[in-house]
Amino acid sequence: MTVTYATYVSYSSLNSEIFSLTEAKTLIMGQPLNASKVFSSITVFDILRDNIAQITEWLNDLITGKVSLDRTELLDAFDEKGTVVLSAADSPSDERIGFRSATFSWSKESDGSLMRSKRQFQLKIEDELLFQRDRINLVIGPTGSGKTSLLMALLGEMHFMPSGPDSWYNLPRNSGIAYAAQESWVLNETIWSNIIFDTPYDDERYKKVLYQCALEPDLKLFQAGDQTEVGEKGLTLSGGQKARLTLARAVYLNAGILLLDDVLAALEKVSVSSLQSSCSSPRSVHTAQWIVEKCFGSDLIQNRTVILITHNVALTRPIANFMVSFGTDGRIQNQGTIFEITKRGPLIAQIHNDQGVLDKTQQEVDAEAPVAEPAQGKLILAEEVQLGHWKCIFVLWGANILLFFFMFLSVGLFCHQISVVLRTWQLGYWAKQYDDRPTEQVDVIFNLSMFIAIVFISVAAVSIAFIHLVFGQLRASRVIHKNLIDSVLSAPLRWLDITPTSRIIARVTNDVRAVDDSLGNRFWPLTSQIVSLVVKLAAVVIYTPFFFFPGALVGALGAWAGQIYISAQLPVKRLMSNARAPVLAHFGATIAGLVRAFGAQSKFAAESVSRIDRYTRAARNFYNLNRWISIRIDLLGSIFSASLATYLIYVTHSRAGDIGFLINVAITFTQRLLWAVKSVNEFEVQGKILRDATQYIAYVPSLERIQGYIDIEHEKPATEAGKPPAYWPASGDIQVEGLSARYSEDGPKVLHDISFHVNAGERVGIVGRTGSGKSPLTLALLGCIPTEGYVRYDGLETSKLNLDALRARITIIPQMPELFSGSLRVNLDPFGQYDDAELNHALRAAGLFALQSGMDEGRITLDSAIHTGGSNLSVGQRQILALARAIVRKSKILILDEATSAIDHKTDSIIQNSLHKELHGDISLLTVAHRLQTIMDADKIDVWRVILQLNFANIMDCLCSQCKVEFDSPKELLKIKDGKLRALVEESRDRDALYAMAGAE
Repeated sequence: MTVTYATYVSYSSLNSEIFSLTEAKTLIMGQPLNASKVFSSITVFDILRDNIAQITEWLNDLITGKVSLDRTELLDAFDEKGTVVLSAADSPSDERIGFRSATFSWSKESDGSLMRSKRQFQLKIEDELLFQRDRINLVIGPTGSGKTSLLMALLGEMHFMPSGPDSWYNLPRNSGIAYAAQESWVLNETIWSNIIFDTPYDDERYKKVLYQCALEPDLKLFQAGDQTEVGEKGLTLSGGQKARLTLARAVYLNAGILLLDDVLAALEKVSVSSLQSSCSSPRSVHTAQWIVEKCFGSDLIQNRTVILITHNVALTRPIANFMVSFGTDGRIQNQGTIFEITKRGPLIAQIHNDQGVLDKTQQEVDAEAPVAEPAQGKLILAEEVQLGHWKCIFVLWGANILLFFFMFLSVGLFCHQISVVLRTWQLGYWAKQYDDRPTEQVDVIFNLSMFIAIVFISVAAVSIAFIHLVFGQLRASRVIHKNLIDSVLSAPLRWLDITPTSRIIARVTNDVRAVDDSLGNRFWPLTSQIVSLVVKLAAVVIYTPFFFFPGALVGALGAWAGQIYISAQLPVKRLMSNARAPVLAHFGATIAGLVRAFGAQSKFAAESVSRIDRYTRAARNFYNLNRWISIRIDLLGSIFSASLATYLIYVTHSRAGDIGFLINVAITFTQRLLWAVKSVNEFEVQGKILRDATQYIAYVPSLERIQGYIDIEHEKPATEAGKPPAYWPASGDIQVEGLSARYSEDGPKVLHDISFHVNAGERVGIVGRTGSGKSPLTLALLGCIPTEGYVRYDGLETSKLNLDALRARITIIPQMPELFSGSLRVNLDPFGQYDDAELNHALRAAGLFALQSGMDEGRITLDSAIHTGGSNLSVGQRQILALARAIVRKSKILILDEATSAIDHKTDSIIQNSLHKELHGDISLLTVAHRLQTIMDADKIDVWRVILQLNFANIMDCLCSQCKVEFDSPKELLKIKDGKLRALVEESRDRDALYAMAGAE
């Protein structure tokens, strides 16, 4: 603020200060002043002041450019992914895939961008590893052993460290590569576009892919079918649907090599045939089994090389030809044919015996049951474009404070501008004295003192007015930012789903920065230029009343030209603002995606350039329009000044001092007219009037867009009556009666009349296929979506409680947990309430220590750095840390939504045993899972199914509804002859073990 204040004051008074020194020279040297010297000097000093101001702005731009260039240079200094050169004399031909004596790491040893555990991890291929061409190759191993790293090494995404002249690795790309990652990567486009991925469309192949990847039943749940937009990060799809979509993309692409990273882990038990009729109950087919039989065994996979990471050895063994087994140290333990490995590898045998068909799944995200969208599959809200001028909101309450603010500011500005005019007039009056009397009779000291006094008044007035504005600006900026953040944080879940993250980021960064930087910078020029126009026109009219009409005409013509200019600039500026978010969104999707794996760099680069061009085209028009208005205002100013000079010289025969004064004022008047038009444009393009909580109203840039986010729908606010007792909940008792839910107030129901009771301390497993309502149930229990009916925790109805208090007392662990940037200690205990002993105990109970050796230099500790979202950890490690965080919190109600889906079976067993020991008798546990071993020893199991109800008004419209079909202990459910749970268990290869876990026969 101090720098800004100094800049404004210096700019306003610089020429006065210089002229004061120049006039002091006349006192010292005894030289007379005349009109030619005075007004030519004023013109020169005005030009000097403007040039100095421009140099100041250019220096700021140069500094900003220097910082940007330094960052770009730092980015250019990073290692680039290069082409692999096979250096060994006996290196394989281009048609073979594998490694020899190769070591890979995620980064160089000196690179501090990764946490120590990931920087220390090394994938070591000590001998030779060659995958079989045109066959299915399996890669297995425990969580964090380096399975994903193997695929990344093949793709050249890891740092290659050769151990000798015979070291090499090779992945031929001439036949094409398709890659499906464990964290499904989908574009914010339609389902069709995600599958086709800019390749030629083949209708027969496309339909085969939909059938073989089990996507046909899911498309029937969408009103727009495969033209449905999946949303940002695939928010309209469940975890299983996203996994099948990315698998379908890989299968559809005519690539000779398929790299599949644990794609079967996200697939649920689905009654495929039942989707063809509403109420039939045919034999269920596990989606993973369907994919293995219908997809991996189909003609689309034949003669293609598949490298598949999986824990489903029992399921994939019949179709696999080659297997690689990893140990926890990142080294290969075994490799060979399936028969050879299962015969000599105890680890593989154990996985084969323990692993069932129902392995694991990814979290079914918010829109698990797709909602029929009204706009033909459109989900993401279009970027809003506000229309109209001066959409301002005045609130009369507090108007006296508003009036005081503007009156105080206006008085200061009028005093400043009148002083500026008087300063010029006083110089002219001083010069006239040399024409009227001898030089020695001119009182130089008096005139110089008067000039300095006027300058002092001018500086004081502008200083007071500016400080008054700045403090108001800071107050308004602070409140506006708080209102925006509070509004976004209290937005309902559906709004967050349909609003792209990049758009929210643009609001809280670019728009808020515009408010902080330009609130005063735009309002100050606007008001000061308008006041200056009024004062200077009044000065001209006082001397030459006849020129009131020409002055008014020039002002009217300038306003007319300005209106045309503003009308053209408004849509251009809006296009610039709205074209920025797509650039950021595409850039983020590219960074998070698999562009290099698919060889799609040129496609994404072209799309990025296209979006940038869209922005720069609007920017170019913006600057061209600035030149357009400048030329016209300058022309009006020249005509007005020339007419005034002609009138003063040939009509009124005014004195030189008066002519110089009036011409100077006239020229300044037209200059201020140009800046006033530009200020109005800048203000109207971005501005809106907003009243904050302190009854201060200010014009602020970008508030038109910010206000739209402040006015969104919000969750119910916290009240004093909604605070629960401090001891609540004392137990984990859960009562649900007639619970129905929907994702939005006007959307269809995704839960229908659900009722059940969970006693304190019970462990309840929830199973069902994608779309059956499991994840909506967890959201409804937390009050994240609109509900009907009653949910009571320990006797208190949740609808009457404050949402922050409700969510603070319950812990939920999603399948894709969020971690924060910082140390592991901060992630486990953000408020510093627990000591290290308790935190380490939680990590041990969650199974982290079982995955790493005590002597491992790269082991994860409480001091390990965690990147945003846990990006430097595997998915399984993130889930383990989220479990540890839940153990630390010791909530009475714990919800696990596929919380161990990315963890191998052995580690999952350790975690389940630890949870049984750690959870006290009054802690209730709700577990959503597809892995039957995870929930078979629960006290009760809740089985859900999905039914398609046909709308006979339009036979193509499908409404997805959910129903709970079974709820009892596993032992009792297994006694039901045609029971859903029994059908799942009977089809599992671990039938006997599951019956034993349930205590049934």
